[in-house]
Amino acid sequence: QVQLVESGGGLVQPGGSLRLSCAASGIIFNRYNMAWYRQAPGKQRELVTTISSGGGTSYADSVKGRFTISRDNAKNMVSLQMNSLKPEDTAVYYCAARYGSSLKPDYWGQGTQVTVSP
Repeated sequence: QVQLVESGGGLVQPGGSLRLSCAASGIIFNRYNMAWYRQAPGKQRELVTTISSGGGTSYADSVKGRFTISRDNAKNMVSLQMNSLKPEDTAVYYCAARYGSSLKPDYWGQGTQVTVSP
């Protein structure tokens, strides 16, 4: 059974930092491209950042320079360091795993809430 379990969400003031983690099980982790998505109230889910099985990364323009994705294949974990948080970063953040050339994620986590507010 595949599981992606996110942790680390919470309430933070604007300008603050949070670190999200996602623990994967049931997959050969180092073969999967990993990603973080987010969905704000009333909006569509959007791709925030990806890290390939080889370690290459990409970021949405809205988070470049503020967010950093990383992976630890030995621990089957992917993390998202979020700095200089803004109120518009408020959303449910989802971890996702995508195998090879699949266009969409094969597996999703349950999501963790991030709220940026004074």
